[in-house]
Amino acid sequence: MTKTKEELLAILDQFELNEPVVSAEPFGNGHINDTLKVTNHKGEICYVLQRINHHIFTNVEMLQNNINTVTSHIRKKLEAAGETDIDRKVLTFLPTRDGKPYYFDGENYWRVCLFIPNNKSYEAITPELAYEAGKAFGDFQSMLADIPEGTLGETIPDFHNMEFRLKQFHDAVAADAAGRVAEVQDLIDEVEKRAEAMTIQERLHREGKLQKRVNHCDTKVNNMLFDADTDKVLCVIDLDTVMPGYVLSDIGDFIRTGANTGAEDDENTDNVEVNLDIFEAYTRGYMEKAKTFLTPLEISLLPYGGRLLTYMQTVRFLTDYINGDTYYKIHGPKHNLVRTRAQFKLLQSLEANQEKMDAFMQTWL
Repeated sequence: MTKTKEELLAILDQFELNEPVVSAEPFGNGHINDTLKVTNHKGEICYVLQRINHHIFTNVEMLQNNINTVTSHIRKKLEAAGETDIDRKVLTFLPTRDGKPYYFDGENYWRVCLFIPNNKSYEAITPELAYEAGKAFGDFQSMLADIPEGTLGETIPDFHNMEFRLKQFHDAVAADAAGRVAEVQDLIDEVEKRAEAMTIQERLHREGKLQKRVNHCDTKVNNMLFDADTDKVLCVIDLDTVMPGYVLSDIGDFIRTGANTGAEDDENTDNVEVNLDIFEAYTRGYMEKAKTFLTPLEISLLPYGGRLLTYMQTVRFLTDYINGDTYYKIHGPKHNLVRTRAQFKLLQSLEANQEKMDAFMQTWL
């Protein structure tokens, strides 16, 4: 970011702040938006300022409308439940002086939210944290389950649409832009073998059997804040990808990321398999909060969501490798191929444990 301190303070001055501020400095480790902590004259962090990456979130108006709709809805639910610490249980975004949810400086889009004090976050996952994460994301979806379909827009169209991802994959194979198809023919064959089984959710939706709900779409343990004293979840954060989708996405992406014993780009695929303790802990927490609104079909398909999202990411990494590495940042010429093989190994582990995971879900049916 190239903004000076004075320029950042001028941007902050466009918002309806509750107190004077003196500095804005880089904060956190997000990969998409630029995030800064904003401090007052006492040195206390009071706000978070973000530059929205409008190259990824191309419709900023829709993005912020989605976020405001969701946070307002959660706030009303908390008020109705008698919650007294609401400003720590849901993100609060401040309007600009002219009432808009963001400020455009001619080049970039900016937004401001209240900083939630006395919080902490985690990067690594344990069964105990997985259980808390499951409850948090289940509660998040439960509070939003009565938002009518069609209220929110898709901030990244077709983000978790497997039919769309397969079309991108088929186009990449046909074009063979980087001359890599022959090298990865074994992986292409594995993708094709599973293609029909991995497009179930789109077919069920067209048949009227699977509805779209409000999803977070980025269910990682570091996308929630914990109380620094009690270690209980305060609130879910990083709401940019909150949009309509299938519930399989939110449990599936947590299984893919949190229940993987290896790294997403592990060069040693022997390290990669599904951690069933993490899966079961997350699912227990999730179902405690989400069972009230899920259909029996959705419940039975939740473990499939883990296979689906892992397959989807396998396809996306392989597509990018075939295209010549045009989308994901890479750390070497084979990085996307390493990612693909690591994801595919996780998929194979999920497939090998399918019966156990499906049987675990039967306890809620």
